[in-house]
Amino acid sequence: MGGMAQAVGVWHGEALARYGFGHGHPFGPDRLDAFWREMARRGLDRRVRVMAPAEAGRAEIERFHTPGYVARVIARSRTGEGYLDYGDTPAFPGVYEAAATVVGSTLDAVRRVASGGLAAGFVPIAGLHHARRDAAAGFCVFNDCGVAIETLRAELGLRRVAYVDIDAHHGDGVYYAFEDDPELFFADIHEDGRYLYPGTGAAEERGRGAAEGTKLNLPLPPYADDEAFLAAWERVEAFLDAARPEFILLQCGADSLAGDPITHLAFSPAAHAHAARRLRALAARHCAGRLVALGGGGYDRPNLAAAWCAVVEALLGDGG
Repeated sequence: MGGMAQAVGVWHGEALARYGFGHGHPFGPDRLDAFWREMARRGLDRRVRVMAPAEAGRAEIERFHTPGYVARVIARSRTGEGYLDYGDTPAFPGVYEAAATVVGSTLDAVRRVASGGLAAGFVPIAGLHHARRDAAAGFCVFNDCGVAIETLRAELGLRRVAYVDIDAHHGDGVYYAFEDDPELFFADIHEDGRYLYPGTGAAEERGRGAAEGTKLNLPLPPYADDEAFLAAWERVEAFLDAARPEFILLQCGADSLAGDPITHLAFSPAAHAHAARRLRALAARHCAGRLVALGGGGYDRPNLAAAWCAVVEALLGDGG
């Protein structure tokens, strides 16, 4: 694969797998292993640069989250009791450290790709797009996507960031945090909020104030398939080409595949391969190839393994 700059980094390790909830919760700690077994079966583990997880510092997390909320997570992490939201996101002993490792691994990927040290990056246990600045939501304790966007601005001097989301659930934690930010270009293909949590992401939500038109929400009906995805994707690509971003984040949740136990879309892994392949080309056109993918949701283990491996293959340049 040549030198370091040609490598695709994939973050893997026990510390990253710890972000998960037990007792039959859909977001279990076995999700990383399910993905990695398929990586090994396909021989992809030998073609990527395996990166160790990294834990974010509190000051980094507070680039997006309020200090009061971070303090509450730390307190609940010590006791491991109760919920961090209204019932979807339970606390557990060490939840702060586990969530900080998701953020830290995403930041490590963003920094390495931004510096040219890696050609692209994929963090499988990441893309926690529901967490708000001051609260957990929808299995998401800290919003690593939001922290990454703030870090790209504050630390790396990149203003025009594109956030693309193909998870079945709308990326509401990112959308509303940057709804009035004219330099955050948000494109989200998701299941219509009338049928699925969090109930947001209507096509009319296009940004607010000076940011109106910098956000693209494309809700699809239940059971929408690859054909519907590809039609929506054409709009995403035109939107991003016009935006000319300096960095691209892809949240590639696998819960949009057919058969997921908690959603109703019917994509195949080919949708995820197409998105990653086309974003790789778009990143080459506009932002020196700077692209980081984040795993997001996905609760059928074979589905998430297939979708995420398809993303890695696309980042490696397989299939064109």
